[in-house]
Amino acid sequence: MDFIKQYIVQSISAASNNLRLTTPKIEVVALLRETIIKSENIEQDIKRMKKITELSTLAIRLNEIFNYLTSNQLDLFKISDKFKEHSQYLIKDLSSMLDTVSPAIFKTAVIKMQNSGETAADQAQSEKQQGKNIELLRTNAEAEPAVEEQAVRSETEIEKEKLILEDDKDEDDVFFQNYESEILKPIRQIDKMLKNLSGGNRNNPEELNNFAEIMQRNGELSAKIGFDIIANMHRVISKSLLLIKTRDLMPGREVIESMRACLIVIVAVVRGKEVDITSYLNRAEEFGKKIQSIKIKGN
Repeated sequence: MDFIKQYIVQSISAASNNLRLTTPKIEVVALLRETIIKSENIEQDIKRMKKITELSTLAIRLNEIFNYLTSNQLDLFKISDKFKEHSQYLIKDLSSMLDTVSPAIFKTAVIKMQNSGETAADQAQSEKQQGKNIELLRTNAEAEPAVEEQAVRSETEIEKEKLILEDDKDEDDVFFQNYESEILKPIRQIDKMLKNLSGGNRNNPEELNNFAEIMQRNGELSAKIGFDIIANMHRVISKSLLLIKTRDLMPGREVIESMRACLIVIVAVVRGKEVDITSYLNRAEEFGKKIQSIKIKGN
C-alpha cells in the first residue's frame, strides 16, 4: 500500500477509535477502508465519491487530506501533528456518515461511484443498449401477453409449493435463527486451545485440523448470509490453525493474541455488543494480511 492510502486509512481508523460503533457501523468502516486500499486511482475515486450524496461530506474532508499529502509543502517533521489534526477533523464527518449509511447503502454507493467513471461515449452506448433492451421487452410483451402471464403464475405456484412441501430445515443450510449458536459454539474451545498453545503445550494436529474445518465452514456460512467481517475473521483463524499444524507459523504470543482478536471480533459482532472493538479489528486484519502470502504445505 502506498503512503497516501496508508495515511488516509490510518486516519479513518484513528477517527473511528473515538466513536462508539455498533455492528453495522464497524462493517461500514471496514468497507470504507477496503475501498480506499483497493483503489487504483485514489485521487479520482475521492472526486467521484464527492458526487455521491451519502459520501460527499466525508469525501470533501478526504480530499483536503489528499491535497495536503500531495502538496510541495509537505513537512515530514510536522506530519505526526498533522495526522492527529486530520484524524480529529474526520471524527465528526465520519460519525455523520455512519449515522445515515448502512453496509448495504455503502456498497450501493461504491457501485455508483465506480460507474461514474464511465466516459460520455460509454454512457451513451449503455443508454442506447438499454433503450434497445426496453423496446425488445415491450415488443415481446405485446406479442405474447398470455404466455408471459402464465409464466409468472407458474413461478409463483412453484414458490408456494416449495414453502409448503419443503422441510423446515434444509440439511445444507442453517436458518438465521440458528446462526448465532452455530457460530459461537466452537469459540470457547478454540480460545482454550490457543491459551494452551501460548502456554507452551504441544499442538494436536488432529484438533487443529478439526477446528480449521469448522471455522472454514462457518466462514462460508457467514459469507453466504452477507456478514463479510465475520467471514473474514473465520478465514484468518482457519488458515492460521492449518499453518500452525504444518509448523509454517509458530504459536508465539503475538500470533496467539492476534488470533484471539479474531475470536473477539466474531463474538462481539454476532452478539451485537455495543462496545468499541476497533483495536481488535485492526489487529485481526493486520494479522490476516501478514499470513496472506504464506502458503499451506500440500496446497
